[in-house]
Amino acid sequence: MTHTSVAAYAAPAPKAPLERITIPRRALGAHDILIEIKYAGICHSDIHTVRAEWGDGGNFPIVPGHEIAGVVAEVGAEVTRYRAGDRVGVGCFVDSCRECENCRAGLQQYCTGDLGMVGTYNATGRDGETTHGGYSTHLVIDENYALRIPESIPLDAAAPLLCAGITLYSPLAHWKAGPGRKVAVVGLGGLGHMGVKIAHAMGAEVTVLSQSLRKKDDGLRLGADHYYATSDPATFEQLAGTFDLIVNTVSADLDLNAYVGLLRTDGTLVQLGAPERPLPVAPFALIPQRRSIAGSMIGGIPETQEMLDFCGEHGLAADIEVISADRINEAYERVLASDVRYRFVIDASTI
Repeated sequence: MTHTSVAAYAAPAPKAPLERITIPRRALGAHDILIEIKYAGICHSDIHTVRAEWGDGGNFPIVPGHEIAGVVAEVGAEVTRYRAGDRVGVGCFVDSCRECENCRAGLQQYCTGDLGMVGTYNATGRDGETTHGGYSTHLVIDENYALRIPESIPLDAAAPLLCAGITLYSPLAHWKAGPGRKVAVVGLGGLGHMGVKIAHAMGAEVTVLSQSLRKKDDGLRLGADHYYATSDPATFEQLAGTFDLIVNTVSADLDLNAYVGLLRTDGTLVQLGAPERPLPVAPFALIPQRRSIAGSMIGGIPETQEMLDFCGEHGLAADIEVISADRINEAYERVLASDVRYRFVIDASTI
């Protein structure tokens, strides 16, 4: 394949509505695969980025989308991992330095080399060009940065696993969620609903901490053992010192001190959501019970494949609402209003 143009949806400027454009895709290299994108999930990170809420300006026009599921359409001359027709996914990055200690260990998301982790969109690739994401019809990627999607997972419901799924699987696996461990998931949204499913499948005792009880029936259906409203002060008294692990999926300004108080001795609160402002924590929320606050960001290629295989084995996928591309701007507003159960997925055939 020679260098080509494909249809996509992009934000032309910060806070501007997304619109249909054409973008270039690089010629197929020896180790590249051409993916015909079938579905792309809408992640809150997409909204933060196109609205310039993380303060980095951005390389506009931005084509978002890092929850990508599709089918291999063509392979480069030296590709060995995939063939045309294979079901594949692409997550939050499309390249890394490949040489640093973290890359060699399969932790490409924490690449410390000069190139760094190359984001699927709004980043600069090794060719010096801006990367464009999954709100498009096709993508070219090195075979080593694509993932195999198990046959047991529908492609539309698999797309959100490439960000939401791995964002929760990685900390749950790292902090050893499993039998005998009490895990709390803060927020039952696109991230949180996958956290409940995965933690339950790992064998942990799972509690949802949500602002209200509005989604309680959903939470219990998804695998939660308990569900509490954080708007009720009694929740923090009742659950004090309870959890081994809390994963905070929300991007709102929370009183982390209150949540840290829910940890047992040696418990950890893992911050996954990225609010605009710093979240202050009092030292004596941590010191007396040797509690920790940590962060976690997606997973590397090996762990992401492990997550997909785990979901395939346990029958897990995202709860989705499939939309046509002309409804992306409406979907953004609904995400901000928490009006989705639980992930919008764009049908790429409508782009």
